[in-house]
Amino acid sequence: MTATINPSHVGIGLRAPHYRDLQTQTVTKKPQLGFLEIHSENFFGQGGQPWAYLDWFRQRYPIAAHGVGLSLGSTDPIDRTHLDKLKKLVDRVEPALVSEHLCWVGVNGIYINDLLPIPYTPEALSHVVSRVSKVQDFLQRTILVENVSSYLTFRQSTIPEWDFLAELSRMSGCQVLLDVNNIYVNSVNHHFDAYAYLEAIPLGSVGEIHLAGFQDTGEILIDTHGARVSDEVWALYAYALERFGSVPTLIEWDSDIPPLDILLDEAQHAASLLKKHCSAHAN
Repeated sequence: MTATINPSHVGIGLRAPHYRDLQTQTVTKKPQLGFLEIHSENFFGQGGQPWAYLDWFRQRYPIAAHGVGLSLGSTDPIDRTHLDKLKKLVDRVEPALVSEHLCWVGVNGIYINDLLPIPYTPEALSHVVSRVSKVQDFLQRTILVENVSSYLTFRQSTIPEWDFLAELSRMSGCQVLLDVNNIYVNSVNHHFDAYAYLEAIPLGSVGEIHLAGFQDTGEILIDTHGARVSDEVWALYAYALERFGSVPTLIEWDSDIPPLDILLDEAQHAASLLKKHCSAHAN
């Protein structure tokens, strides 16, 4: 049976360096976590230690599956082998949420270790809507699509990123995984109003929020997932809660992974903002 995630709950990414520590803390004092998120591709194998841990954790926490390899924005045909493996994972784990990125990750069967932006054009929108719809039909469930960080834009783009994402959700029926850190990073790199971005996303379309840290090079911001959430992103997150209401929120930390307690401290801060929002709107 598929578990659900309370909209007012906060989760963290389940990463190998934290397996044992999180298992111990879960047994002894159970951290105040609402869910755990896995990278889907890390569990495309059929067994081994990662699966032993995942089976243990999913008996105690709702799971969200977050993919990085479907390449929704690519012009290559959808990789059926990849999709078959994702379907097997979804059927076995029954995650509360399944998500992917609005990007492409390779061409002509050659994969690049990055989440690359797409041109925001009517042609690209129609293409991605078709691919998201095919994925949802195959998985027999709604997926969430995440906005990505970027360091360049295309001259061909005629649609603002935020309007493209909103239309993708409306036309395909997918939900939005709103990465607030990516919005802030892109707003600095490409000189737009991050708050206007939030205003353009339709109410009721956001199914999850991601928060992470970035690196400031002095010229651009780089989405590293390797630091604490910045004050600017926390402020943008608080504004997102005012606009969209309580939304399941995840703290991402994928490079320079710190001790578990630091990650839990970030999650607790997000939870305090969610609680403050809920209390302010209780009446």
